[in-house]
Amino acid sequence: MKKLQLIPAGILLFFAVAAQAQVSMSINIGTPPPWGPVGYAEARYYYLPDVQAYYDLQTSLFIYSSGGRWIHRTYLPGRYRNYDLYNGYKVVMTDYHGDAPYAHYREYRTKYHRGYHGEAQRTIGERPGRGNMGPGNSHEQNHQRQGVRQNNGRNQKQNNGHDGGKGKKR
Repeated sequence: MKKLQLIPAGILLFFAVAAQAQVSMSINIGTPPPWGPVGYAEARYYYLPDVQAYYDLQTSLFIYSSGGRWIHRTYLPGRYRNYDLYNGYKVVMTDYHGDAPYAHYREYRTKYHRGYHGEAQRTIGERPGRGNMGPGNSHEQNHQRQGVRQNNGRNQKQNNGHDGGKGKKR
């Protein structure tokens, strides 16, 4: 009789563990990054025209070509280390659901050239430490507006490695 009472308890315990496992596995899979555009929860990929790369929302990896191969990394190549993901345009690939978005690379590269901007995009989150500056308010423009920084108690003009477009020779 006691064995018969244990069977329903065992079945109930099995279903409780299985339900918990399902909930745990569905959390944080395919979460868009804070720099991603608002309103595209179902998409799997973004194409980033300025860097000619893809971002996979499901794996949180950038996909870019290097040496004739497609590389999957958590970061962009070194030449784009200063690229602003918050201000850069993201083409949301709502029409593709496979595992190799680069199969259409030539088409995307032609249609969405470097510097391409479609409709204005709002990002999901704010830029860490600075807020979401929005279009026409890039990181470099913000520094140009500030212009002056503190250096050992003195004010010094900041040139950010350029002459501010005035054509002065050094």
